[in-house]
Amino acid sequence: MRRFLLLVLLASVCAGLARADGAGNPAPASSDSGEYYDKDGNPTYKIGADGTVDWFTFIGYRMYGANCLQCHGPDALGSSYAPSLVDSLKSLTTQQVQSTIINGKRDVTASQELVMPSFGENKNVMCYLEPIYVYLRARSDGALGRERPVKHEPKPDGWEKKVDSCFG
Repeated sequence: MRRFLLLVLLASVCAGLARADGAGNPAPASSDSGEYYDKDGNPTYKIGADGTVDWFTFIGYRMYGANCLQCHGPDALGSSYAPSLVDSLKSLTTQQVQSTIINGKRDVTASQELVMPSFGENKNVMCYLEPIYVYLRARSDGALGRERPVKHEPKPDGWEKKVDSCFG
């Protein structure tokens, strides 16, 4: 029994350590149709030396403003309604972030009630889930400032078709 408890404790500590790294190194390792991925296959951003952002980061910025800003603030630093996503993404994996957006979250304690609604049925969010995540990842890593990206890569071929097919 004692050995079992020790293993459970060790597993929970390791799980906490794994989350402490968030999504890991954001450096682009591959790309496909204008979308960049890190070495683990997670969507990531690419920002040039002159400040030019990839298309997905730019669209993520715009869609964050349309769907998330009302609660999480205009720069993802949080508000009285919702926490800072810049801070949250430092300790969450890509899958955890996307799961929270899709399924929502409810955290109720004796002193507060924090509720994130589910956006799994909202096509204005779901059709742009990866770009929103990419933008937030760039903000969380400190690679992108609070202001609107001034320059961006051109819209990738097939972008309109991809979005149109998502909306049905």
